[in-house]
Amino acid sequence: MGSETRKRTAHILVRCTPEEKAAAEEKVKAFSYASPAALVRDLLMDIEPKSTLDQQAILELVRVNADQGRLGGLLKHWLQGKGAEKDLVPDIRALLKEIEQTQQSLKARIMSL
Repeated sequence: MGSETRKRTAHILVRCTPEEKAAAEEKVKAFSYASPAALVRDLLMDIEPKSTLDQQAILELVRVNADQGRLGGLLKHWLQGKGAEKDLVPDIRALLKEIEQTQQSLKARIMSL
């Protein structure tokens, strides 16, 4: 039951091993394509597929970065309310510096992706 106005009517048959077929199907899922044909067509047309796994990793990095920001904010809020013992101040400053450096590293990594 095909469409009368369909433009894509030519077929390309590709023979492969069962292992190659399984690998192709995994790639189709990883890139969220509807079919192997759609993925192959985009690759042939020099359209670079975007991995949904990469997108998920970026979102996870963004969440971790936000958690780090909240952690730093909560620590600062606690310190303003209660204060800190004098002997803990260097450790707390080092912790805040480490949180800030981790956030900067995460942001740089996210931007590079």
